[in-house]
Amino acid sequence: MKRTLSVLTLLVATSALVASMAFAQGSPAATPATPAAPAKTTATATKSEKKSMAKTPAMPAIDINSASKEDLMKLAGIGDVTADKIIAGRPYTSKAQLESKGIVTKAQYAKIRAHVTAKQAK
Repeated sequence: MKRTLSVLTLLVATSALVASMAFAQGSPAATPATPAAPAKTTATATKSEKKSMAKTPAMPAIDINSASKEDLMKLAGIGDVTADKIIAGRPYTSKAQLESKGIVTKAQYAKIRAHVTAKQAK
């Protein structure tokens, strides 16, 4: 009996979650999904999110060895002082040196590592 109640409670909660997700997406005819359908509804939302993310142009990587202070400050979590530290620590042989030299914190580096590069002078 307890197991049956737990399963029913879980199904009701799942249905409510799916309905609230559909409502949050602005669907005017949002109806609660049946217990057999939540995975399909979630998968559809994920596909549409992926499509909208794919249309967004990727920001070109910023070269930490040649970028201006203003360009560096466009990076998430990089302010005036940190941009000055990056410029003062040049040249870098790899972008990982930002963290290893203590220029940025581990959290800051995690935010910016996909958006920076360390090109070598020719």
